[in-house]
Amino acid sequence: MATKEHRRFARGLIEGLESRMHAGPPIHATEVASASDFLRQCSFSPASDYYQRLTEIQSRLAHRPIPPTRAPGKRNYGGKAGGRWLQVQSIHDHVILSTCYEGEYNLKHGRVKISHRFNCEGRVDFVELKFLRSLMPCLTGEIRKLVLIKDYQGSHKDWHEAEAFTLAVLPHELLFLFADIFRCPKSEVLAWLINVGHRMAGDVCGDLNQTTAPSERPASNGAQIQLCLSELRNDDVAWPILKETAALESVVEVCDDKNVVVRYHST
Repeated sequence: MATKEHRRFARGLIEGLESRMHAGPPIHATEVASASDFLRQCSFSPASDYYQRLTEIQSRLAHRPIPPTRAPGKRNYGGKAGGRWLQVQSIHDHVILSTCYEGEYNLKHGRVKISHRFNCEGRVDFVELKFLRSLMPCLTGEIRKLVLIKDYQGSHKDWHEAEAFTLAVLPHELLFLFADIFRCPKSEVLAWLINVGHRMAGDVCGDLNQTTAPSERPASNGAQIQLCLSELRNDDVAWPILKETAALESVVEVCDDKNVVVRYHST
């Protein structure tokens, strides 16, 4: 037989669960099962108000949509920012920003994906090009590092100057980004390629700071769930990195065909 003390505890337990249904934090199924066990062990009548209220909580939980599962340490976002469709991957202690460009050259159509990886201090680790459809079909699917910071995984994250590798000959597909790109000195081209990523981060931060509405949700790809860009504001890894990245700008000094020095200064 339930005692007065048992009823007082049960009332507080059920009221607490009811409150969390509206205000959070989320209720786990084990908590509901534990409350049910308590009522049974204390010999509450199955017809009591406590059982009915607990049954209603269970029913509401069962009809709530299951939130998308986020892989530990890795999250994938997509949406429009700065007029372009962007992908942002949040991975442990860095982010990767990607976008696609396409165009024609000598009557051939091509498409490339440009990705920038930035560390936790907003510094570039590498700029990468993937040939989604190369002007030379044999290169389709290949990946090239346009700029690669030497030992970026082992170096200090808040560096102001770093040595980097580059390609002796840059891909023709960079014309899709800027038609006159090869009329510019190589140092300016490489600095511009890095700073494209910093500007993308600035577009994301600027757009998300100006709106509270969620961006258009990209389609999921099989089991992989891609979240809206608007949800980046709740990502405790990516959001601080994007803000750091948006505040930086680089310059590049060419040493030889395959080696450069990248320097940062705050904008």
